[in-house]
Amino acid sequence: MARAWRPGARPAFQAVAALVLLALAATVLLRWPAPAPPAREPPSPFAQPARIDRIAGDGIRGSVDGPVDRARFDDPFGLAVDAGGIVYVAEGGDGNRIRRLRPDGRVDTLAGGGEGFVDGSGVAARLHTPSGLAIDTHGVLYVADTGNHAIRRITPQGEVSTLAGDGVAGFVDGPAHLARFHAPIGIAVGTDGTVFVADSHNDRIRAIRDGRVTTLAGGDRPGFVDGPGGEARFDTPTGLATNRAGRLWIADTGNGAVRLLDVHGVSTPLLQPGDPDDTPRAPLALAVAGDGTLYIGELARGRVLQRAPDGRLHVFTGRDMAQRLARPAGMALDARGALWLTDAAAHRVHRIAHVHRAGMKQNLRDAAVGPAPDAPLPDTRGRWPLAPQDGWHEVVGTMGEVRGNFSGESRSHLHDGFDVRADVGTPVLAIADAKVTSPLAAGRFGDQAENVAIDALTYMHIRVGRSAQGRALDPRFTLLRDNAGRPARVRIARGTRLAAGDVVGTINPQAHVHLIVGPSGYQRNAVGLGFANFVDRVAPRIDAVELRDPLDVPLTTREDGRVVVPRDVGGVQIVVEAWDQVDGNLPRRRLGLHALGWQILHDDGTPLAGFEVPRMTLDFDRMPPHREAVRVAYAGDSGITVHGAARTRFRYVVTNTVRDGHIGTGVWAVDALPPGNYRVRITALDAAGNAATTNRELGVRLR
Repeated sequence: MARAWRPGARPAFQAVAALVLLALAATVLLRWPAPAPPAREPPSPFAQPARIDRIAGDGIRGSVDGPVDRARFDDPFGLAVDAGGIVYVAEGGDGNRIRRLRPDGRVDTLAGGGEGFVDGSGVAARLHTPSGLAIDTHGVLYVADTGNHAIRRITPQGEVSTLAGDGVAGFVDGPAHLARFHAPIGIAVGTDGTVFVADSHNDRIRAIRDGRVTTLAGGDRPGFVDGPGGEARFDTPTGLATNRAGRLWIADTGNGAVRLLDVHGVSTPLLQPGDPDDTPRAPLALAVAGDGTLYIGELARGRVLQRAPDGRLHVFTGRDMAQRLARPAGMALDARGALWLTDAAAHRVHRIAHVHRAGMKQNLRDAAVGPAPDAPLPDTRGRWPLAPQDGWHEVVGTMGEVRGNFSGESRSHLHDGFDVRADVGTPVLAIADAKVTSPLAAGRFGDQAENVAIDALTYMHIRVGRSAQGRALDPRFTLLRDNAGRPARVRIARGTRLAAGDVVGTINPQAHVHLIVGPSGYQRNAVGLGFANFVDRVAPRIDAVELRDPLDVPLTTREDGRVVVPRDVGGVQIVVEAWDQVDGNLPRRRLGLHALGWQILHDDGTPLAGFEVPRMTLDFDRMPPHREAVRVAYAGDSGITVHGAARTRFRYVVTNTVRDGHIGTGVWAVDALPPGNYRVRITALDAAGNAATTNRELGVRLR
């Protein structure tokens, strides 16, 4: 019998990854041909334009079988493709099942019918938050069953058995039925039958062969160390991929690194980004082509990168924000070389096609990406993240407000959540029943921005899982310590369930909890959750309406109370200083607005053609994924511009556009109008629909 592979013993297996990537013809396909491998392998296209196709899922969570254009997924994570073109998806959310996408355009369920730990046939079997998927040469699937701390095996007929693990979190090598894992996420399989496991919360890479589990690399605490097996250290390894040379690529997510394991031990291969920003952040999903080209899906920024065999990096998709994914969690290459991937936080399955005509720029005819804009919000039943959950609490920040940084920049970023004031040390409570879906759910330990993500909801500015004194509050939150015994970080495993009202942490010195709805780049306005007894009957207030030329110079000359504007000025920016309040808040508490727009009227108050209704250009119902959005929405003298100032100035540039995930600059084209008197009218709304009623018009004289 062959022995389990270990560093120092050369394995005889080959890559799970298939052949090189070729171009696909359609933007959105509901059917795809069964692959026929080419006789020879051309090199993988590198640094060429790519397009994202939607295969299944409409961005709304659910577990719905049927035609791919109607199918839905809930946390689709791992992905594998068999030789016949069938795509398998591990669905982690409430589905807890393995789904199949068939080449004829149908989606069905191979195995799993609810959360649990039961071997059996088809839907009678039970899984708990399945994550990574791998497939062997016989079409047998291997599943990292994260919530069960086990590795499962599924035949093409849907027979589920347990390969290793007993359902209890721990770390034990030895006979497979006695072995233990802790929240395993990644999995890969060699042709010789060796199954490799990224044992994520044990920070180890394990191997299963001939009924035994061994540890190949990693140690008893997180770290970042290259070297022979037991000396190496990882931090929450997740995705795995094997290449033809029998080497194992590892997404070392917590370290933000891509590592390599071979007979010599663990190394961190060279990465050569064309731009420093191209370096992977929190790599999560991996796939490797036959020529060694590696594909890397990022947890943090929703991009897919290519690494050439010589170390060069290229942003394959996601440099353009129209291609930004929410959480690319699983990737696999089919026999034609097409790259398939799951977007777990968007509940979609995609395929990426090369657009490889010589000299052709990026083809932007991409499918829709990210969660659907109209997807139902979490069912919070009006709860607040503080006790009493059905009471009233002071709101101190809303989505879209301008925010500065500690370097003196007053327009650093847009506020992406909903802030509720509380004293330092106050317990923060979950507002919905939910399951942890992210492999790195707790972040920024000890920082003022410390946070925890529980499915679609993130709670920030808290001590995650700890009291104000640093004591652990809940065994589901694991407090890790460094070599000196000091608290170093908190972990909470993917698949962990929390109920509404459970304590998730305590308020840190920021003195408020920052609630975020949705994944990064796709945040929704939390006001839509409908907090109990939250009332806003106060109309927004407009303090000033100003005009500026294209160089941002204010136009201040007045005649008869009107601002004089030369028609050859080259376009006019309209800047509105406005703010809002809500019932019960302190009078000094100024909040940002929800939406703003503008109209141009004749001097008698009738709208000009094209301005019969306001042009609603700024809308903060959801966050734009663009970094520069804050500088598009707000004028340069916005924010807290003076050190020690108590008030934030909200100065909106309403001739620019920030709404529906898009941004753009614009001006009022005054040269298209004849000389004369006009009025600029502003529409300013809060989230409750209250509209500003005073100071909303400015008289203008064009000459």
